Amino acid sequence: MIHQYKLNGYNIVLDINSGSVHAVDEVAYDMIAMYETHTGDEIVDAMLEKYGNRPDVTVADLWECLSDIQSLKDAGKLFSEDEYANMAFDFKRRSNEVKALCLHVAHTCNLNCSYCFASQGKYHGDRALMSFEVGKRALDFLIENSGSRRNLEVDFFGGEPLMNWQVVKDLVAYARSIEEEKRKKFRFTLTTNGVLVDDDVIEFANREMHNVVMSIDGRPEVHDRFRVDNKGRGSYEKIVPKFLDFAKRRGDRSYYVRGTYTHYNTDFTEDILHLADLGFTELSMEPVVCAPDDPCALTEEDLPKLFEQYEILAREMLKREKEGRPITFYHYMIDLQHGPCIYKRISGCGSGTEYMAVTPWGDLYPCHQFVGDEKYLMGNIWDGVTNTALRDEFKCCNVYARPECDGCWARLYCSGGCAANAYHATGSIRGVYDYGCRLFRKRMECAIMMQAAKALGGE
Repeated sequence: MIHQYKLNGYNIVLDINSGSVHAVDEVAYDMIAMYETHTGDEIVDAMLEKYGNRPDVTVADLWECLSDIQSLKDAGKLFSEDEYANMAFDFKRRSNEVKALCLHVAHTCNLNCSYCFASQGKYHGDRALMSFEVGKRALDFLIENSGSRRNLEVDFFGGEPLMNWQVVKDLVAYARSIEEEKRKKFRFTLTTNGVLVDDDVIEFANREMHNVVMSIDGRPEVHDRFRVDNKGRGSYEKIVPKFLDFAKRRGDRSYYVRGTYTHYNTDFTEDILHLADLGFTELSMEPVVCAPDDPCALTEEDLPKLFEQYEILAREMLKREKEGRPITFYHYMIDLQHGPCIYKRISGCGSGTEYMAVTPWGDLYPCHQFVGDEKYLMGNIWDGVTNTALRDEFKCCNVYARPECDGCWARLYCSGGCAANAYHATGSIRGVYDYGCRLFRKRMECAIMMQAAKALGGE
């Protein structure tokens, strides 16, 4: 199975199962499209009819191209077979080892963003802060259930985690104090809206946090439309100087600026480039996920504009890289040489199995997007996972468990997509969020084109 498309002057042929990418001329592009359904003579005749007036297209050239296509097929780089379906074995047998927790240290927030999936940090429940005792037990739970894994990941999340900053610091100190004894290594991530960022936060996070996620939606008028405080005041002017200082002082340590685009800013590339021009180099911009009747919800009519925006962004990123001022866009970060292992590509993100969210009260959920939905309560950090049937359901939530993914050229890049988005769109974690799929496929086309452009030295 192959996927062919044209973008930014490149003719791209992707062999889906092997992951091989070919940037070819237009004649080879057309020949590959016919290869599996026509004879060699038919293909040569069709090419002569279409390109016969070109002096560089001869019968001998066409037959040589056909030979090259067959050689790539024989090498498993074109029209390769799907060897992975049989690897999607009974995922209920997967290990129960947990490698990551999302600690909801604060179910409260100092902003009042109307599009917030977490209901302004409350997750449709009561406002609360996680105690040190609950957080400590969560870290112990992670260690106890991590098996032979050495590297463990912990995200400090909310709400706004800086509203419980001392507990965050105390939990990091506790984790560091037991790393050597337990033969584990913790990697921490902090996600913040920036309102409470100060020197103490910056210094501590730059010392202890493997990654920092900074929430900004882009241009002042875009950011301040939704990201307001409880009095309706925008937060752009307050947070941007703090985040710029934060990013500058991180040096070579990981961070990224994460924004959300909505129906009101379908020209979101302008927001990404605005952030880049401010000095941020690690960027992400996510489509809003909300009820279809929400005024900020993306619509079917928005899709052509969104597709165009992703293409504009890809071209601008190539241009800036050549100019010596590169930026990174989270969704265009793909590695065509190595990439994730096939097990990861098949099994997905690991929510509900390798990764779980912990509420301020110590309840366990498959991930932060399920928190507050009692149907998805998995257990707690004292008794462990008691809803084993739910865990088994998430174990089986792989790319081959979704019939809609059969035949999709991007399935081994998205691993079947986000279970939470599927659930909220279809009512089933094995469903498919079609709108998100279409956006994902466009992002992948842009990302692959960029890799081809870099390999060929073009723009």
